[in-house]
Amino acid sequence: MIDRDFVGAVLAPYTVAVERDRLRRYAAAVGLPGAVFTDEAAARAAGHPDLPVPPALLAGLERQEPGDFLADLGVRLSDVRHVEQGFVHHRTVYAGDLLTFAPVITDIRTRRGLDFVVRDTAVTRDGGLVAELHQVILVQPGGK
Repeated sequence: MIDRDFVGAVLAPYTVAVERDRLRRYAAAVGLPGAVFTDEAAARAAGHPDLPVPPALLAGLERQEPGDFLADLGVRLSDVRHVEQGFVHHRTVYAGDLLTFAPVITDIRTRRGLDFVVRDTAVTRDGGLVAELHQVILVQPGGK
């Protein structure tokens, strides 16, 4: 059982640069329609300053720097299962942006002997909020 004293813990913020190549690979992998996500000239012609980042990619960028919060909780990565994720999108993010992710553990609950950890992350660019990410993981010792 994970110690509920971790609820409210502010985790170390980290910064991620949004790389054009990563955005292009993501667009190809998920089949995003239109050249606006892969071609800078097309993006500019559509009124964007650079390639726009689909909001769902922010979850992938968040996992790029997962930190040691699992170890701090006494949890092994092999015991973690993804349960839920979501986001609130406030502003468009673009290739070349430098984003700061500021995660907080907002809840820990136990059901049927399994721990659920809720982590909410504010994503900012130049101090302004661009998105809020929400993630729930299940801690299942032994991976069963």
